[in-house]
Amino acid sequence: MARIFIAVLVLAILAVAALAVFAYFGDLTPQQAPVSMPVTLDVH
Repeated sequence: MARIFIAVLVLAILAVAALAVFAYFGDLTPQQAPVSMPVTLDVH
């Protein structure tokens, strides 16, 4: 039982470390594109 707990703990630590590395080095910038939409105003 202890081996399973240790294995889950090690995998959780590796997952947190991988997430931190991806957040630090990964390309998280959004893609930008011009958006043009016609707008109709209901003016009386």
